[in-house]
Amino acid sequence: MKYKFSSSPHLRGNDTTKRIMLDVCLALLPACIAGCLLFGWKALILLAICVATSFASEIIYKLCSKVSLKKALAEFDFTSIVTGLLVGMNLYADSPWYVAVLTCVFAIVVVKMLFGGTGKNVVNPAIAGRIFAFISFGAALGGTFNSNMGFDDVYHVQGPTSVGATVHHVTATPLQYLFGATSELSNWDLLFGTGVNGTIGEVCKLALIIGGLYLVLRNVINWRWPVIYTASMVVLTVCLNKFNFDLAIPSILSGGFVLGAIFMATDYVTTPATKAGNYVYFVFLGLLTALLRHLTQSESVSFAILLGNLIVPLIDSFVINKPFGKVTAKEGK
Repeated sequence: MKYKFSSSPHLRGNDTTKRIMLDVCLALLPACIAGCLLFGWKALILLAICVATSFASEIIYKLCSKVSLKKALAEFDFTSIVTGLLVGMNLYADSPWYVAVLTCVFAIVVVKMLFGGTGKNVVNPAIAGRIFAFISFGAALGGTFNSNMGFDDVYHVQGPTSVGATVHHVTATPLQYLFGATSELSNWDLLFGTGVNGTIGEVCKLALIIGGLYLVLRNVINWRWPVIYTASMVVLTVCLNKFNFDLAIPSILSGGFVLGAIFMATDYVTTPATKAGNYVYFVFLGLLTALLRHLTQSESVSFAILLGNLIVPLIDSFVINKPFGKVTAKEGK
């Protein structure tokens, strides 16, 4: 009898990277549409710029690496489209076009392609891009946008470099309401995005949740991970605020938490390889998010996920599955 030996994986499924990324694109569409309806045509143009720039950045990088155009297109797996959508959703509708372009180039070329491409990036490209834009451009990232909170004027989000800038009104983002700012928004406003200040993709939480449910039904993500992330964040938030349970729901629906928990923290490449490791990872993310929010009095989801990505190799080195058939010294005796 002859045996055939081959390298793993020995069992292959029908799921491919391209199919999974297409599902993620479809799951992001409700939030993209909601953002365009809430913020107008500027949001649509910015999303289109981000998607086009991300696609072009990957193809041009491969061409510069002496890969033929035909092969580059054949290898295209829609991961850059997902990154482009996520970067656009993390920008404000009035963010300058050059911020969108430079952020997408950084996310695709520096964070993804220079490390080897799909599956080899150390951190989530969209998260790294969001932090790059925040640190590099500050107030330019925020820009201006219209809000239906009952005022006739234009609102500005005050970024870290906008101190001293002349604005008509400076308004708190929903997350800042958790730290004492006056709010006329209800939990329903936060859920539907009506009158909410924020980036294109983060304001309508209902649309994000619908997209998350689609990914769960398609077995793209495990429902446990966003739930564990959310539960651990809420528990510590309530404890840090003297057991004020009224902050539980607003802490979930404010800022970019829902977007990050569903679409960025669950990235296959930057999460642990084992189930036990994922339990540790998502509890850590929840606790770190709540702690950073409490200490900085500002949105910290992106920074929490970035720091979490960096400790994934450490988690994988300590939390490992028992190899099949392995017998410990105690069992041997």
